[in-house]
Amino acid sequence: MSGASALSVLGSTEPRLWTPPLRELTPATSTGFAQIAFARNVLRRPLDPWQEFAAIHGGELLPDGRPRFRIVLILVARQNGKTELLVILTLYWQFVCAYRLILGTSTKLEYAKESWFKAVELAERTPDFDELRGSRRWTRETNGEVQSWTTEKARYKIAASNEEGGRSLTINRLICDELRQHHTHDAWNAAEPAASPDDAQIWALSNAGDDRSIVLNELRSEAIAFIEWWAEHGDHRAAERLLAGEPIPGMVGDPRLGLLEWSAPKDADPTDVRALAMANPNLGRRGTDAQTLLAAAHRAVRAGGKALSGFKTEKMCIRVEHLDPAIDPGAWLRCRVLGPRPAARSRTALCLDIAPDERHATLAGAAVLVDGRVGVWVVGAWDGVGCVDRMRRDHPGLTAAARPQALGWLPNGPGAAFAADMAERPGWPPKGVTVAEIRSEVTAVCMGFAEQVTAGRVCQSDDPLLNAQVGGAERLPRGGGWVFSRRGAGHVDAVYAMAGAVHLARTLPPPVGKPRLVVAR
Repeated sequence: MSGASALSVLGSTEPRLWTPPLRELTPATSTGFAQIAFARNVLRRPLDPWQEFAAIHGGELLPDGRPRFRIVLILVARQNGKTELLVILTLYWQFVCAYRLILGTSTKLEYAKESWFKAVELAERTPDFDELRGSRRWTRETNGEVQSWTTEKARYKIAASNEEGGRSLTINRLICDELRQHHTHDAWNAAEPAASPDDAQIWALSNAGDDRSIVLNELRSEAIAFIEWWAEHGDHRAAERLLAGEPIPGMVGDPRLGLLEWSAPKDADPTDVRALAMANPNLGRRGTDAQTLLAAAHRAVRAGGKALSGFKTEKMCIRVEHLDPAIDPGAWLRCRVLGPRPAARSRTALCLDIAPDERHATLAGAAVLVDGRVGVWVVGAWDGVGCVDRMRRDHPGLTAAARPQALGWLPNGPGAAFAADMAERPGWPPKGVTVAEIRSEVTAVCMGFAEQVTAGRVCQSDDPLLNAQVGGAERLPRGGGWVFSRRGAGHVDAVYAMAGAVHLARTLPPPVGKPRLVVAR
């Protein structure tokens, strides 16, 4: 896509992932249409296109008039008007629906108060609300209590997201902003049960989280389970049964949990403006500039680690497993090539590594392909007690069968102690195989491999072991660079072995003449 074309891309009005409606959405079957008219005609603050979509689909009704969704989960990148949507919905619920209690929560009271202030200011500038606000003061800010109320006794109150927020209340509409920050169930368990009336509804909004965002991740998983089930089993009859409240045997997920997710795919290139448009529905519209967003994307890719994770979370609405990954998980996915593995026999190398606890060991292979990329694969892997002894027994045959030009290990790693065994083995090494320590700095090997993945110069076949260890590898600062590490349980010996094999393969002398392309299975 040319530079001019990229700058003209508009954000996607329709979310990438969303729970389908059970019937056609019209003014009779969704409150969203009335909310859109309220924003335009009463508040004089028209909703953005994506906000209209959210209001219509989040406002879907059951035949008895109750909300179809008890929980509406909206995921969207930051700075796209999420708070504005909340403010307008809150004023609709307070001044039109006259709900007895609307509770707004956020990670800090001051954040919830910011939305409350915006709602109060907008209400005071709206002449249609003069009578409902009454002649007396209609707000209170004292002793930590922040609320507003109408002459019809419709209250809008705020609280922090903690173990006390919402407890002992009866809530008609609950707003949970920044749900990604719920790292325990305490705040959710305090507020969610308080939304107890039959027609109560919870609106939970956030950008993507990480593995600590347990409430967000659990809700999203349930919603996606239903979306996937519906894609396979949903039909007119199933919709009728759900609208009537009838159970459907074998149904998976929660049909009353609605997901509206504006996000980029997890393997998306951060510098692809089309992927950014999926997560930023206001791109090219109000408040979001493509040129600025792309510049930030390029900076994040160059920096990698926490900077890239932060960009994916905040601007691409992609869940990240670790805040400081050593290897960009999206780039690793983009390196995936399924099917037979092409390899140039003339530039093949193996590398072995052993986990420090000696509970896992890996022999990895790498070969320079005719297109300049390096294919990687697992030659052998051993786990559990005694895995090092089993590797000693198995690796000679595996190495001979792979017919590499070089077999190496990283200095100062657990595999280095194993090198003496290989030097003393009769008939070792196999003919044509150079066995040697990788003498480059370990930081250069690790960082170089990560750079090769980011640049798309690695070819991997979706091996579960490599996927798991790459996904768990984090950066461990060392000197002026970093090496692979993993916090908590787990190993990264396969990542070290793979990085070492790629380094060896790339430093092997090029073949004389055109390399022969073979298929290694």
